[in-house]
Amino acid sequence: MGLILSFALFLIFLAMGVHVASVMFILGIGGGLFALGKAVVFDFGLQVWTVLNNFVMTSIPLFLLLGELLLRSGVTDAIYKSLSLWLARLPGGLLHTNIAACALLAANSGSSVATAATIGTVAIPTFKAKGYNDRVVLGSIAAGGTLGILIPPSINMIVYGSIVDASIGRLFMGGVIPGLMLATFFSLVILVIAIARPSYMGTPEPRTSFMEKVRTLPAFLPPFFIIVAIMGSIYLGWATPTEAAALGVLAVLCIAIIKKRVSLHMLHEAFASTVKTAAMILLIMVAAFYLNYVISLLGYPQALTSWFLSFKLSPATTLWLIVVFYLILGCFIETLAMMITTIPLVVPVVISIGYDPIWFGIFLVVLCEASLVTPPVGMNLYVVQGIRTDKGPMKDIVIGMLPFLAMMAVLLGLLIYFPILALWLPGKMIG
Repeated sequence: MGLILSFALFLIFLAMGVHVASVMFILGIGGGLFALGKAVVFDFGLQVWTVLNNFVMTSIPLFLLLGELLLRSGVTDAIYKSLSLWLARLPGGLLHTNIAACALLAANSGSSVATAATIGTVAIPTFKAKGYNDRVVLGSIAAGGTLGILIPPSINMIVYGSIVDASIGRLFMGGVIPGLMLATFFSLVILVIAIARPSYMGTPEPRTSFMEKVRTLPAFLPPFFIIVAIMGSIYLGWATPTEAAALGVLAVLCIAIIKKRVSLHMLHEAFASTVKTAAMILLIMVAAFYLNYVISLLGYPQALTSWFLSFKLSPATTLWLIVVFYLILGCFIETLAMMITTIPLVVPVVISIGYDPIWFGIFLVVLCEASLVTPPVGMNLYVVQGIRTDKGPMKDIVIGMLPFLAMMAVLLGLLIYFPILALWLPGKMIG
């Protein structure tokens, strides 16, 4: 009953416009005082120290800085232009470029919002001029942007790993195959739509010679250089995720210097944006860790696990119930807050039915991807709406996103019945 009341108060406070970190702090302090007495209040300082005095936490601002520098380095435009030449002749034309560019940028930035905003800014004017169907274009950008938290590096994986004490490097590796699969599924959606509704695809792209395409390939060198610096060093056991993030920042700075895009103004904007975002994430984490600490003292995780097990459901059925729970919750709560507040309650249940915490981290990130494009709180929907040139109705994005959301459900099913998809590559890591 106490857990249900806390959850209800959580939603009420959010509906009133109270900041999510403040809601968590209020519930943690209030619940602690009511159920456990004054002593639990004095533990807040210890919880803050425990969260922030963690080497892994340093990787969050570093990966955020990497993404900010990358967006301002001039790499994205060149990549998009090259991809458009290579993919434009496929059924679906430039829409495949959206997915491929999102996947490539996701492997460098770690942020879904940044991925959707960057690709959308470059792509939307082009599609408008060529007469593509608005719904398909906007849906592909909103869905493609979600790859930012599944294809590593991923801020959400770092948060998950820090909460459950799981290897961030193995989580990163676990996201590679599902991330590439989801990008492929998204392209298959575009292929089917192009065949079924060719009128949605706008003006066909003019043919370009093979050599003209080849001349654009150097545009891929900077992002691949960054991917090798980050993922290669983690896979080979040469660097921790935090050290790899620092290598990534150094690699982006070198690229920006070579491209003559570094200036005091550019660095100031990148640092200021990084500080704002990192402060928001870490504030939520501190408040959530304290709330989770109080919840653990009250025994809610153990009680919830026992309650679930009492129904004697199959592991697959339990997971599908968790999918429904997160899809409903994602309609009302921001993704990061949803993750942090539910992980201590849900992970013990998942482990008790025999699933690996690394696997569930990937599974949960896919669920978070879905929440990024489900109304009314789906962040990517608002990002894409904000960069639209015609400012049409939000329903265009929602309708256009639905086929891609179905592909996320397909991936969730594959992960449930074939866990090896997320566990094979982490098992091959060195070190």
